[in-house]
Amino acid sequence: MTEQPISSFPVPDLADIPEDLRERIEEVATKTGFVPNVFLALAHRPEELRAFLAYHDALMAADGGLTPAEKEMIVVATSAANDCLYCTVAHGAVLRIRSKDPLLADQVAIDPAQADITDRQRAMIDFALKMCREPGSVGADDYEALRSHGFGDEDVWDIGAITALFAMSNRMAHLTAMRPNDEFYTMGRD
Repeated sequence: MTEQPISSFPVPDLADIPEDLRERIEEVATKTGFVPNVFLALAHRPEELRAFLAYHDALMAADGGLTPAEKEMIVVATSAANDCLYCTVAHGAVLRIRSKDPLLADQVAIDPAQADITDRQRAMIDFALKMCREPGSVGADDYEALRSHGFGDEDVWDIGAITALFAMSNRMAHLTAMRPNDEFYTMGRD
């Protein structure tokens, strides 16, 4: 069987990637046991990869009112709504690990309304999906719905910003025909 390409654009060798990015990629590879294809695909343009990682870290690694698993729920739900195979599969793996629930990522990706999540999390996902599918219709009532579930203004911002970042990420995954690493499919299922 021929190995499928990870991107429809040229993918640099790890040794040819600028040192700061190569160190970041190697750090992730040490934790996971493999190099996620997103790093190699987006390293086609190193400056853009740096910008993406900076914004990713500012949102996904920051402390706040959303748990790391809730942030991943947003990514999985909106990436599935955007038909993004790479982000749904890769972040589904991260969600399984962070939630310690081998079923949750599949539920959130396929039918969030049926997922085993709290009412608060459902309100969060509903808002993220509205931001994803019909952003022009988001308004004051949507913010109030989130506040009624205990979300503050900074949480609302985070939900919207994560949705926005991954809309861009989803489009880049589509542009590059980015292939998920095989390892992602089985992570967090045991």
